[in-house]
Amino acid sequence: MKNKTRVFGRIEAVFDILYLVIAAFIGIYLISSSVTPLRTLAGVMALILAAGDSFHLIPRIAVIFTGQEKRFAKVMGIGKLITSITMTLFYLLLWQIGLFLFLPDKGISFSIFIYILAVLRILLCLLPQNRWTDRYPPVRFGIYRNIPFFILGIATSALYAFHIGAIPAVNGMWLAILLSFAFYLPVVLWSNKNPKLGMLMLPKTCCYLWILIMALSF
Repeated sequence: MKNKTRVFGRIEAVFDILYLVIAAFIGIYLISSSVTPLRTLAGVMALILAAGDSFHLIPRIAVIFTGQEKRFAKVMGIGKLITSITMTLFYLLLWQIGLFLFLPDKGISFSIFIYILAVLRILLCLLPQNRWTDRYPPVRFGIYRNIPFFILGIATSALYAFHIGAIPAVNGMWLAILLSFAFYLPVVLWSNKNPKLGMLMLPKTCCYLWILIMALSF
């Protein structure tokens, strides 16, 4: 059983490394080849995703290869906080990109609501009650901070879904966003009781890569 766990851990580590490298490469490529502000914005979005996730994933990779979970526990907790904030910024930029694509002269009132959700989410993440560095942080605050995040995600998915067909290259954007949250929800609710649910973060990460690949069309 331990051998299987170790093998899966190494597969997870390799997957995480590839994800960070690919996400960073896409971000750099989008910015370096940019001919429009939209492409630059997409590149910044990709780099925020890669940089933010690295704060959590690099300590996680270190734990997998060293087995020293206690040594990296505090760093991983702080990394989760940073990742939570950068993920909020990622979806905020994805919303903004959707407005540029579909509603360049409208959507101001909706954007105010979206930005309020993002600020609320970040403020909730910063509350000490989250106890980010605990081995098992309280589920209740995990739910609280994710309520505005889920609404933000659903609204962003809906923006792309309502304009499906307008730009064929991003027809799958709404589904990638929706699936990313579908994989994330069980982790938020039940991973403390069943740590194996953390495996759902792998397909969630694949959804992020799908989003970035679609962004290459901008």
